[in-house]
Amino acid sequence: MAIILVTNDDGVNSQGIIALFNAVKELGDAYIVAPDRERSAVSHTLTLHRPLKAEEISERIYAVNGTPTDCVAIAVAKILPEKPVLIVSGVNKGGNLGDDITYSGTVSAAIEGTIMGIPSFAVSIVGDKDFQFDTASYYSLEIAKYVLEKSLPYDTLLNINLPNAKRAEIKGVRFTRQGKRVYDNAIQETFDPWGRKHFWIGGGTPYWEHGEDTDIEAVHQGYVSVTPLHLDLTNYKALEFLKGSWDSIKEIQ
Repeated sequence: MAIILVTNDDGVNSQGIIALFNAVKELGDAYIVAPDRERSAVSHTLTLHRPLKAEEISERIYAVNGTPTDCVAIAVAKILPEKPVLIVSGVNKGGNLGDDITYSGTVSAAIEGTIMGIPSFAVSIVGDKDFQFDTASYYSLEIAKYVLEKSLPYDTLLNINLPNAKRAEIKGVRFTRQGKRVYDNAIQETFDPWGRKHFWIGGGTPYWEHGEDTDIEAVHQGYVSVTPLHLDLTNYKALEFLKGSWDSIKEIQ
């Protein structure tokens, strides 16, 4: 059977990755290769300053003392018996919406798979407790079936975000664009017992751009958001503008 790799950034023992593994293993020989502990917000970090260890903690489940990107790289090159036909990252406990995707280890694992030419997607639940992993598993399986049948466009991964709701409460699926979200007062000051000031990054009040076609708006309205992300970060309109501007500057000179 075809190989499917499951990973995440919440750690190998996360309830979300086990739910995802159980969902997709009906489509092939599923393996988990995931961090040995939570590695949230590590983005697309690759560990280069120390060796890494992969430990098989049970059949087809491996813990790596590294990042989600490390896990994908090691799994594909050294652990799996052959190249996987699909990489699924999640289910993340918390959303990866808007600008959050640039920090997300969950999304970055799917990015690494896409760089390797393997169809990949990331799955996250937008919530903070009592996560509805059954709902996420159901939609993950359906999306996995679609990707295995149709594949994905070149250099493109899917970023899936779901409301933290039961299946019956989900209104449907929307194909969306990446929204814009910023956090107010996200840097907190704290002091140690000796009175020295420290800073804690996290929290804050999120604000987002409104728009019917954004990932954030779709989830807040009760829909599953499916956003195609492209690895080519070039702003082509800006490229043409800069080329034209540069020509004007050279003419002045």
